[in-house]
Amino acid sequence: MSEHARLNGNGSAGTPQTGRVLPFTIPARSARGRVARLGPALAAILSAHDYPTPLCQLLGEALILTVLIGTTVQKGEGQTTVQAQSKGGPIDLLVCDYRAGEIRGYLRFDPERMGEIAPGALLPDLFGAGYLAITIEQSAADERYQGIVPLEGDTLCHAVERYFTDSEQVPTLVRGAVRQAEDGAWEAGGLLVQHLPHGETGGPRLAARMDNRDWEHVLALASTITDTELTDSHLSEETVLWRLFNEDEVRVSPPIGLTRGCRCTVQHFREVLSRFPTEELAEMRGPEGTIDVNCEFCSRLFPIEMRD
Repeated sequence: MSEHARLNGNGSAGTPQTGRVLPFTIPARSARGRVARLGPALAAILSAHDYPTPLCQLLGEALILTVLIGTTVQKGEGQTTVQAQSKGGPIDLLVCDYRAGEIRGYLRFDPERMGEIAPGALLPDLFGAGYLAITIEQSAADERYQGIVPLEGDTLCHAVERYFTDSEQVPTLVRGAVRQAEDGAWEAGGLLVQHLPHGETGGPRLAARMDNRDWEHVLALASTITDTELTDSHLSEETVLWRLFNEDEVRVSPPIGLTRGCRCTVQHFREVLSRFPTEELAEMRGPEGTIDVNCEFCSRLFPIEMRD
């Protein structure tokens, strides 16, 4: 595929798609976006935890949002982290991150309060009061940027839309859907569409406005997306875009593949532990002489041997 190919409605359908992100632009409407599917990466992440169904759905939504955000704002080999922190809800922490096509995530909850979460529970029922923090690190040498907004709205998608509106001043529509198929497999998909100043798409530099007719047109079409279209792995991302925006010229960029990418290794943990003073390392050692490190992302315990 060329760097920018025009969508022509010939996207494949019928063959299950692997996890990937398809970036696109609608130049005449000063809009850009992404369609994403997590594919097998979602099953790999969820299989590491024994989460109840409502929490699998929540983590799936958070992962697809992290991918949409990360591939929109990320440059180079940096990392995008999405974190939801709770005050008083059954879930007190959710963390996902994206880096160079790799995703991972986990959440922490109170098992004794799971009875408070009914099917279709809304964001306030899951977290109570809290905040959503999005952290962007473009590379190890760059300063990090963090935007924080309240956890408000019915879903994480609503909270992310507020982040882009308040922190980035970019009108944005975000949709995410998660479902469990009849065979038990989890599927997740998402759509992000943004209205940009004309100067960023070749036109004169104008401020983005919520009442812009081009944005209203794109918003109306994008809002027709269904959860089934987002999660149907037999429906290609190109076909989804054609269904939504066939009235306009849509240009797609090369897709970005997605994999589960937990970075827990013995070498990594040794490097982290080597920064601690010898006295603290001695206090961390267990009866066997090793320091046990638990990776929350993949639920694995690593006994690390550290030489004095």
